[in-house]
Amino acid sequence: MNQDQIARTVQLPDGTTLPAIGQGTWYMGEKDSSRTKEVRALRDGIELGMTLIDTAEMYAEGGAEEVTGEAIEGCRDDVFLVSKVYPHHADRQQMITACENSLQRLGTDRIDLYLLHWRGRVPLEETVEAMEQLKQAGKILRWGVSNLDTDDMQELWNLPGGKHCAVNQVLYHAASRGIEYDLLPWLRERHVPVMAYCPLAQGGRLRKELLEHPVIQEIAEARNVTTSQIALSWVIREGDVIAIPKAVQLEHVADNAAAMNLVLTPEEEARLNEVFPAPQRKVPLDIV
Repeated sequence: MNQDQIARTVQLPDGTTLPAIGQGTWYMGEKDSSRTKEVRALRDGIELGMTLIDTAEMYAEGGAEEVTGEAIEGCRDDVFLVSKVYPHHADRQQMITACENSLQRLGTDRIDLYLLHWRGRVPLEETVEAMEQLKQAGKILRWGVSNLDTDDMQELWNLPGGKHCAVNQVLYHAASRGIEYDLLPWLRERHVPVMAYCPLAQGGRLRKELLEHPVIQEIAEARNVTTSQIALSWVIREGDVIAIPKAVQLEHVADNAAAMNLVLTPEEEARLNEVFPAPQRKVPLDIV
């Protein structure tokens, strides 16, 4: 699949267009014995159009960034690179060092989108100042946040430079729809896309409940696709959510990429809404 064949994309506030499905790297870089396979999976994903790669300094304490750096060697300009900074590194001094270390592990001179991994004790105002400083220096091209709920986002939005936030990365899938009550509408009103991590659920039991649900299985069988493709298609259905599933098996990489061309019918969406209902009240942000 080349870029022209991608059925669905998501636009960032600055007009940058990204594939609606990218690649996650959580748990990559933890075993040297898996490195070759992980690099191959990411490279295959890039070739299939999943040119957004999401990583973080937390993942294997930089190991995932090293795997990502090896995977993008020779094709850096074709890739939209996302990484995340620890909350305890999110002040004026430490963020500069953390970003430099990430750049070194990634083997690049810039990060396309740099995220605060979750909110810690550092005031958001100081984090924004550090992000803006990195942007002015050309070390990062954009910044955003992860795991921030509505109140946090409103606080961020009211800060000088806070409206430069390009994305909020949160957990989101059909069996975890809490963000739809108030966070997702808030973000949509301000044209801030969501990046959905764990779009196929996290953990064996939750993933099994989602992907082995009879309705998802029936829809997948009728469409001659996998249940994971149905689940991913559901996540990106509205055009302003980017899913970042992680895959190492090459067949799973191919399945994820193909899901960008799979559009659910209104009837299929209605069936899924019935068995995975939207929230009727505010619930705590789902975080893993």
